[in-house]
Formats: sequence, structure tokens, C-alpha cells
Amino acid sequence: MLSLRSTSTRRLCHSAADSPLRPILQRLKSESDPDALFQLFQSNATNRLLVENRFAFRDAVSRLAAARRFDHIERLLEHQKTLPHARREGFLVRIITLYGRAGMTAHALRTFHHARARRTVKSFNAALKVLALSRNLHSVLDFLSLVPPRYDIQLDVFSVNIAIKAFCDLGKLQEAYLFMVESENKGIPPDVVTYTTLMNAFYKSKRWEIGNGLWNRMVLKGCVPTLPAFNVRVQFLVTARRAWDANKLMGLMEKLGVEPDEVTFNLVIKGFCVAGYLDMAKRVYSALHGKGGNPNAKIYQTMIHYLCKSRDFDVAYTMCKDSMRKNWFPDVNTICMLLEGLKGSGQIDKGIVIMTLVRKRVPPFASRYLASMQSALSRS
Repeated sequence: MLSLRSTSTRRLCHSAADSPLRPILQRLKSESDPDALFQLFQSNATNRLLVENRFAFRDAVSRLAAARRFDHIERLLEHQKTLPHARREGFLVRIITLYGRAGMTAHALRTFHHARARRTVKSFNAALKVLALSRNLHSVLDFLSLVPPRYDIQLDVFSVNIAIKAFCDLGKLQEAYLFMVESENKGIPPDVVTYTTLMNAFYKSKRWEIGNGLWNRMVLKGCVPTLPAFNVRVQFLVTARRAWDANKLMGLMEKLGVEPDEVTFNLVIKGFCVAGYLDMAKRVYSALHGKGGNPNAKIYQTMIHYLCKSRDFDVAYTMCKDSMRKNWFPDVNTICMLLEGLKGSGQIDKGIVIMTLVRKRVPPFASRYLASMQSALSRS
């Protein structure tokens, strides 16, 4: 009979023998200890399978940053910069981007300035994007004005779009607009991303006239709107309580060959609901089904909420049941409103069905929310 000691020893030896055979990427993915994760990377630093896998690096850096092990990130990426592939600008861009993901802006900029690879607008854009995330306006402006002439770099439309997004995020909309105009005068015409970013920012700040002017300018310049651009415009129309115009624009999208997505449908549905045209919201919802589309969680939430407000509890119940069976649950207030409505209209059995589905939610509702919903159904 084998002793426990000999069995345990054999098991350990077997595990040690199997360990090197496990694919390195699988081992990295399953490793949860930051120190062990770093050691795995270091011991495989020249493994081509690992070095060329940008997803493995991104995942590892994200996890190390979450653990606040910036020392490991620095040692890992600085070591990569000493290897032969660091002479490729594509790899330089990756290192800059990874430092940016970790929030290590100074390291990203130092990597750009001290690069062994030849710097072009690609690595410039990567560094500019990292700098934009720091939300430091003066640093962005200095980088844009001082760095291109220093390295003989010509900006492109991607550079312009990164800068404009940075200005908009900082609330500097006038600077963003002027930068677009100046860039166009220098031979870099704006593209649909430029216009979409600016329109979105101006519409959100309720400077609707400028947003409309940007839309007209984009069209007059022959810049064809894409789905994100149309959705920004639809969002504005809905916010401005112009649900019919939003619906008309969605129809135009289809004529131009731009297929509306769930965001478009949800915006138009919400627009009609808010404006009090629930029948039109139902028609748009049915049109989504008719096109073979499937409503997402937001569409269900919007429809169920406003159906309950209009006391159409039968349709709200059917939609809520369908949504919950997909593990998409409306917010607690909407569910309570539905349960109270079903109880008040003498449909307690339907309320029990909803509560049964509520209890099957994954992950489960907190106990206080369950108690609140049960109370809504039991309330006299």
C-alpha cells in the first residue's frame, strides 16, 4: 500500500513535469499573483509567441496596474525596449500605448523621446493620445507645437482628431473648432470623425446652432455621415424634443444605405415616449423586429418604463418577461411600478411570474431590492 507521503511526492513531481508543457499564454492568463505574473513574463521575455502577442501584454499590464505594481510594469516594458524588436516603430507604439493604459504618462513620453526606432506620425499619435488622457491642456498644446518640428513629423488627420477629442474632453470647444480650421488651412481636411467629435461636444453643451452648422458643413464638404455621426444627430433631435425629425432622419439613413443600430432605435423610441407618442414608439419597436433585429437591454428598459407610466401593463408585462428571460432586467423602480400596476389591475398571477424571474437573476438582486419588489406586489 502506498503511503500518503509517497503519493503526495509523486503528485508534486507530476505537476512539475507538466508545468513547462502548459502553453505560456494559458499560464499567463490563469496567473492571479502579480509577482508570479511578472516572473512568468521575465522568464519568457524572448519567447516570440509572447513578444508578438499584444493582447497578452495588454492584459498583463492592465492587471499589474490594477494591483498598483507599477514597478513591475516599468521593469517589464523597459526590458522589452532593450530587445532587437524595439527598433521597429510598431513595437515602440505598443510600449507607449501600454504605458498609457497604466497611467504612466511620463514613461510613455520618455519612451517616445528616447526611442531607438525612427519616429513618424504613428508613434507621435500614440504619445499624443496618452498625453490627451492626462487631461493637461498645456502639455497637449506644447506637444503639438514643439515636437513635430523637432523630429520632422507631419501631422495627419488622426493627429487632428486626437487633439480635437482632447480639447472637447476638457471643455475647450472653441479651441477644438479653431484647431480644425487651422489644420484644414494647412492641408489636413477634417474627416467624418472630426465632425462627429465636434458635433457631439457642441450638442452636449447645448450649443445647438454650432452643432447644426457643423452638420451642414460636413454635408456641404462632401463628407458622408457614418452611423456614429447619424446617432449624434439623432441624439440631438431627441434631446430637443424633435422625435418626428429623429424618426425621419432614421428613415433617411436607410435610404443612404446606413443601417440604424440598437442605439438609433433606442433613441427614437425614447424620443417618442418622452414626447407622449407611445403608439409611435411601439411602431418603431415593431419595425426593429420586422427587420430581424433584436432589442437590447436599453430598448427594453425604455419601453417597459414608459408603458408602465402610460398604464399599459399588459404589453409591459410581455416585454418585461421576454427581457428577463434573456437576463436583461429593468431597473428596480420600473419593476416595482410594473408589479404595482399588475396588482392594481387584478393580475396578481402575472406579478408572481415577474417575481419568480426576478429571483432567478444572475447575479442576484441585493436582498433590500428583492424586499422592495416583493413589497410592491404585496402592498394593499
